Amino acid sequence: MTATRRDFVASSLAAAGLALAGTPAFAQSDWPAKPIRLIVPFPPGGGTDILSRLVANKLTEVSKWTVVPDNRGGAGGTIGIAEAARAQPTGYDLVMGQKDNMVVAPWLYKNLSYDPVKDLTAVAHVAYTPVVIVVRTESRFKTLKDVVEAARAQPDAVTFGSPGNGTTIHLAGEIFKTAAKIQIRHVPYKGSNAAMMDVLAGNVDLLVSSLPSAIAQIKAGKLRPLAVTSAKRSTSLPDIPTVAELGYGKDFDVSTWYGIFAPAGTPKPVVDKVNAEVNKLLARPDVQAAIHEQGAEYQAMSTTEFATLVKDDVAKWKGIVQASGARIE
Repeated sequence: MTATRRDFVASSLAAAGLALAGTPAFAQSDWPAKPIRLIVPFPPGGGTDILSRLVANKLTEVSKWTVVPDNRGGAGGTIGIAEAARAQPTGYDLVMGQKDNMVVAPWLYKNLSYDPVKDLTAVAHVAYTPVVIVVRTESRFKTLKDVVEAARAQPDAVTFGSPGNGTTIHLAGEIFKTAAKIQIRHVPYKGSNAAMMDVLAGNVDLLVSSLPSAIAQIKAGKLRPLAVTSAKRSTSLPDIPTVAELGYGKDFDVSTWYGIFAPAGTPKPVVDKVNAEVNKLLARPDVQAAIHEQGAEYQAMSTTEFATLVKDDVAKWKGIVQASGARIE
């Protein structure tokens, strides 16, 4: 091959390489070019669904993206997370994860199909919230002490509902049982709404719930909050004591967080773009007020900060789950 021919071939290959290398960047700069699906791994009406729809609606309104919530509930949120982990890493399939299915699940489920650190990318932290222990207004239990005394008098006679086995909320109830040295019987439901309906109907004694799921019924006077499980009182319920304040474990602190994840391998410019837009939303007073209205606390993070939170919590909750003895086959 002559020198001229070699030079032509080399320059052509180089140009082709540059064109191929530039294609993803071009596609990413044009993202989003179609609607984005935000998987909600719980049924409609619960805390995750409420915050997911708030974020989706505000992104659609402010960023002019089309973000469509898609409820894929079941198995403590792990079905929806697994679907997101299997999705193509294009940025068009995101999921609203939380501590339940991203941190607790790996130590609770024997055959979980995804690794929350390896198979998903932390995109944007949205909010965190305490868990609240409530009873219906007509309940004989006026205080958490009433519950403890009744449970000590009749072990396993008192029941508590949760949105599902293996959720942080379920484990908050189990950890409370240990701290208070009582036996109360867990009744798992498929989502927050079903659990809510049964406690309002008097079919279960207590409801352990995320605050966003319960706040509307609390404000309506249909539920009586007995305690929150976080280290400090909630700004939404400043008059309600913490479990620790009431003397059941001085370090008692169980809360949950909510954040957006993408399949591993999603291009970093797309991840950074979603993170920036969500953080812009969280700086808006109307969004902050809406999150507070739901009983949650907004909290913006960088992608690195959020990824570190997930990784650290996965390690921390291994011991908590093992100590609780909870296990789902």
